[in-house]
Parts: sequence; C-alpha cells; structure tokens
Amino acid sequence: MNRARHWLAGLGGRALGGAVLVMGARLLALGQAPAQDATALTFNRDIAPLVFARCSRCHRPGDVGPFDLLTYDDVRRRARQIVEVTRTRFMPPWLPASGFGAFEGERRLTDDEIARFRRWFEQGTIEGEPADRLNPPSWPDGWSLGEPDLIVRMPEAYTLQADGPDVFRNFAIALPVDGTRFVRGVEFHPENPRIVHHAIMRVDRARTPGRRPDGRDGSDTESMTLTEGQSPDGQFIGWAPGKVPSLGPADLAWRLEPGTDLILELHMLPSGKPEAIQSEIGFYFSAQPPARVPFGLQLGSYAIDIPPGAASYAIADSYTLPVDVEVHSIYPHAHYLGKRVVAYATLPDGRREWLINIPDWDFNWQDQYRYAEPVVLPRGTTLTMEITYDNSSANVQNRHDPPQRVRYGGRSADEMGNLWLQLVLRDPDDLPVLQRDVERDQTRRYIAGDELWLQYEPESPTVHASLAAAYLKMGRVNGALVHLREALRLGLDDAYVRYNLGTALAAKGDFVESIRHYREAVRLDPDYAEAHNNLGVALQAQGLSSEAAEQYRLAVTIQDDYPEAHNNLGVVLRAEGRLDDAIRHFQRAVELRPSYGVARANLTATIDARNQAAPVP
Repeated sequence: MNRARHWLAGLGGRALGGAVLVMGARLLALGQAPAQDATALTFNRDIAPLVFARCSRCHRPGDVGPFDLLTYDDVRRRARQIVEVTRTRFMPPWLPASGFGAFEGERRLTDDEIARFRRWFEQGTIEGEPADRLNPPSWPDGWSLGEPDLIVRMPEAYTLQADGPDVFRNFAIALPVDGTRFVRGVEFHPENPRIVHHAIMRVDRARTPGRRPDGRDGSDTESMTLTEGQSPDGQFIGWAPGKVPSLGPADLAWRLEPGTDLILELHMLPSGKPEAIQSEIGFYFSAQPPARVPFGLQLGSYAIDIPPGAASYAIADSYTLPVDVEVHSIYPHAHYLGKRVVAYATLPDGRREWLINIPDWDFNWQDQYRYAEPVVLPRGTTLTMEITYDNSSANVQNRHDPPQRVRYGGRSADEMGNLWLQLVLRDPDDLPVLQRDVERDQTRRYIAGDELWLQYEPESPTVHASLAAAYLKMGRVNGALVHLREALRLGLDDAYVRYNLGTALAAKGDFVESIRHYREAVRLDPDYAEAHNNLGVALQAQGLSSEAAEQYRLAVTIQDDYPEAHNNLGVVLRAEGRLDDAIRHFQRAVELRPSYGVARANLTATIDARNQAAPVP
C-alpha cells in the first residue's frame, strides 16, 4: 500500500488510526530520558498551543482525523509518531513551500515548531504545570462556520459497492431559494468520510432535462466527467480531507438564482463492505450583492502522454494577460504521478512574482489556496505553470506496478495537469476582452489534446466531434467539416453534431444544407435553443423571415436569457413594422448583456424610428 492509500485507510475510522503513524515507531530511534530542569519543554506551556492550532481541528470527534489530539494523554501516546510525521512534513497537510506566495490559513509548521515537538519528546513528554494548562478549542456543533442559511442533502442515500475501482458519480440537488441569493461560503459534510476521496460542486442554472427521479445523473463511472453545470461566477467549490471551510470576501459572493440545481460529484473509494452515503451541504449568504465578480482562468494541458518509467515528465503552459487583474486564489490539480507543481508570473519588466511552489505533490491533500493579499498583475504579464510527473517504479504513489503508459483522462489512474486562478479585473469593463481571449486560449488546449487522442483512437466518433467543435471556434471550418462528417460516418448522429454541421456549412454560405442539418438538430433535441436560433439565421439568409421569426420565438421561449435570440427576433419584428414588439426584445437583449453593442444600436435606431413615425399632435 502506497503512502497516500495508507493515509486514506487511516481516515476510515479510529480503529485504523494507529496504522497511519506507526511508521514513526519503526523509523525514529530517540531516547526518552526525562529532563525535569526548568528549561525543559512542557505540553501545557509549549506543545498544546501548537497542537490546538494545527492539529485538533481535524483530530477531534466527528471530523476526518482518525484519532483525537485534544488532551495531554492523546498527544503523549502518539508523541513518537507525531515527531516523525512533522519532521517529514507529512503532517499537518500543507503542500505549498514557504516563500513562494503567502496564503490564508497556512497550516505548515516552522522549523522551530518542528524542533519543539522533537525536543519535548526527547526530554520525556513532560505535561507541565496545571497553571499553564490550556483548554482545548471548541468548534460549533455540526457546522464549522456556524448554522448555515440553507442546508440541502442528497435526494436519497446512495450505497457504494464493497469492492472494485474508484467510483465517480454526479448527484443533482435542487436548491430551494425563492429569490436571488448571494453565496459567501459553502460547507460540505460528507456524512461518511471513510469512503469520500473528494467532492466537486458546480451549479446548473438550466436544470438539465432527462435526469432520473432520484436526482442522480447517469451511472457510476471511473473518471471525473464534470459534464454538467459550471463553476459559479469564477468560484471553485470543492472538498477534500483536511480542507478547512471558510467564508470568502463578501464583495466576491456568487449569485444563486431560483431554479438552480447543485451538481455534486463524489469521488468514492470502496472500503471492503457496502457503504451508504447521503451528504449535506450548507450555504452561507451575504446580505448584499457582490461589488465585483471573479473570473476563473485555467492553465494546463490535455495532451499528457507519460511513457512508462519516465521519472521526470513535464508539462508547461502559459498565458499573457490582456488586461490588469488581481489574483485572489489558486487551485492546482494533478493525479498520483504528480511530483512538483510551480506557477509564477513574469511581469512586463521581466521581474518574476511567485504564485505557488509545491515541491512534493500529494493527490490526497489538494486544496484551493487563497492569497493573504491579492496579487496585483498588470496587462502584459505572462502567467506560467509547470507540472512534473514521476511514472517510475520509485514513485510510491504510482497506481501501476509495473509502470504503464499514462495519458490524460478523468480516472484516478489517468493523469491531469491543470491550474485554476481566481481573478478579479481591475476594470470590470475589460471583462469581454478577457473572456474572448481566454476562450481562444482554452480552445487551443482542446485542439492539442484531441489531436493527440485521435492518434490513439482514430475510430472514436466523440473525439472527431470534439475536435471539430474546437476547430469551428478557431475558424478552421474545412477541418471541422472533415471531422464532423467522420463522426456521422462512425455512428454519432446527435443534435450537437448536426448543429455544428449546420454552423460550419452556414459559414461557407451553403444555407440549404445548413438548414437541413439545423432542422435535424431540433428534431433530435426540440429544446436546443441555440439550434433554433441558428436555424432562424439560416432561414432569414434565404429570405424566409416568417419562418425565421418562429424559430427565434422558440429559442427565447426555451431560454429567455438568450440575448442573441432576442436581438434576432427584434430585427424581424422591426422589418415587419412591429416596432413596439421589436423594442421589447432589443431591451431584453441589452438587459441580459449590457455590453451587447449590436442590440443597443438596434434598440436606439428602433426607438428613433418609432418616434419619427408618431403622429404630430
């Protein structure tokens, strides 16, 4: 059993706790001759403050620690083991190295604090004077952040099978809010932490149709899918053992609208017997709307291909900021082969600003790190991330024995290499510029990953379809058509493929064929608002305005918050002389997207036309 799995086994229950730290008894050979002089360290005066500040929050009843560290006897019994795991910095779990970014809530011990544990042990684990004794800290019952404003649970308990591979499953949980709320914090209670490796939470504002009545989406899988929902307003919401819940800044709270589902993805580990789980999530609201909206920026690679035995395989990615930003938090992600993660910013004048350095990556203790003070970066700064992997037999966390080729993928036995940054723009008006630039940059990564994947699976229709969609975003229409037709030939005839075929053909001016594929797309998925809108555009290009208007109406009926469809319907209505109706749709488009210049110009021109047509009193 490798180190990571060994520790996770210990998280399963108190009876296994000794297994976690017993290595210290074998690895550490220290004398215990008592030293009762006045300079000797004592638990009450010197050790308890460290334990209570760094250890007890997790090592207490009901939390993830496999045993308690709340009293002198608790700590004395495990003193030898504590010395070893602090010496190796295995505990407390804190991956970033000192001096490469200052973060809130740092759990690392200083060299002096580590030495203090060792000296106390060597001097005989003295308890000390009762007058120096501290009371253990207390935490709110149940919820670390206090009673939530809203508590939701999985719709019903789920039972994980006794054996087999890791299981990933999405659960959809309706969020019962009757008005707009602003979320400042989320606290996750796994309810059965022995089987939960980590959780990722996203929101689905569209409430995706077709879910099962119990709220579960799809079947158990061996990979992280994240196919539904989105991270809300540039926030990453997740849980892993050791992650301490916290309230974010009130001015960065995220918007929660009525009719929203929470998509909870659980990564679960079979324990050897069937285990039931019904997790809870608490939401903490802010009284005021946020003053600023964060933006999530991702760096990384989908083109990971690690040969067996490679001890130092590396990926790197970079992005140059087109606008001025503040960096508020950072979240790196890799799997079991990850060894080192670094990220830094190169300023326009050539100076380097470190963002994070994790010299010994551990998949089991990944976290999102919030900076003690936002990192201010000007336009023209280049952000760089690098991740190094060890796919050799010397890596105790390697899931394959002997080592095997490992490629990008969502299973734990695959690899990932991503780094998310939470940005806040210095000038909110720069958001459209950043969005467009980041979308093109992300599409570049998708293309690199799909082109590599296609080398291994040339007959995969889904890879052809995915690559075609990325080509379309980059304006590579001919290449997109090749792969879309190949996806159809290989049997993937769904609404998305037909929609993209319609889009590619419209871009080449072939509206007759484009209309045929759009019609097929809406037949396969009648609620596909984008397909209805684009079918309307193609029909209008052929002079079929009344049919186009009907498609636009269907689009806004299905999805009222669709600014392009409202604008397009307004254009048709204006041409028909229905100026009041046109103005209403132009106004809705501008309301939905204040920066929508075309809709704003249409609105102004139509109001002017109505005023000119009004009879003079």
